[in-house]
Amino acid sequence: MGETMIRLSDVRFRWRRTDPLVLDIARLEVASGEKIFIKGRSGSGKTTLLNLLGGVASPESGAVSILGTDLAALSGAQRDAFRADHIGFIFQMFNLVPYLSLIDNVTLPCRFSAARRRQALDRAETLEDAARDMLLRMELDVDALSGRPVSRLSMGQQQRVAAARSLIGAPDLIIADEPTSAIDAELREAFIDLLFQEARAAEATLVFVSHDAALESHFDRTIALADINRADLEG
Repeated sequence: MGETMIRLSDVRFRWRRTDPLVLDIARLEVASGEKIFIKGRSGSGKTTLLNLLGGVASPESGAVSILGTDLAALSGAQRDAFRADHIGFIFQMFNLVPYLSLIDNVTLPCRFSAARRRQALDRAETLEDAARDMLLRMELDVDALSGRPVSRLSMGQQQRVAAARSLIGAPDLIIADEPTSAIDAELREAFIDLLFQEARAAEATLVFVSHDAALESHFDRTIALADINRADLEG
């Protein structure tokens, strides 16, 4: 592990000016290549933190630096472009696009990012080949599933499609928000193993939020949000 992937300094966030603080973090650093597990009770600000790391939200004060770029200093359009180039998301409910094919769901990030498109094409002749390869590495039978709407895939299959989408084009940072909450324990373990294999292959940093304490041991480091968040949250 070398350079710093994530650095937060004096970050404060609230949804509206009159609301209480949701996050008040003096400092957080994650090295490039680290696999980080973030835990915290429901409503503690975990998803808000991920939104800040992904440039989906901006702090009211402080710096959110990814790969040396302060996202808080960028415009909304600049943050969107940075996220498309450097960050892959796996959402809790997967957020697959129902009217797109299996392959098109996976290649979607390459439609928004020329950098990820180039990186995908460095490893395959076409984007479809890159997507098929990623899905096969996620242990999905592409030919058997390709004619099926993604909404009709099992939860475990949808989860792996979402992971393939986040990993295509080798983004620097993978952000996973409770991606295992809808599947059983056996599938959770298999999914974590696959995710780690592909994150290592892409030399990506992984930030993973989950309520499932049984997964902690797989990660390089656990961060309890309550230990770094000075905001006074109830519930």
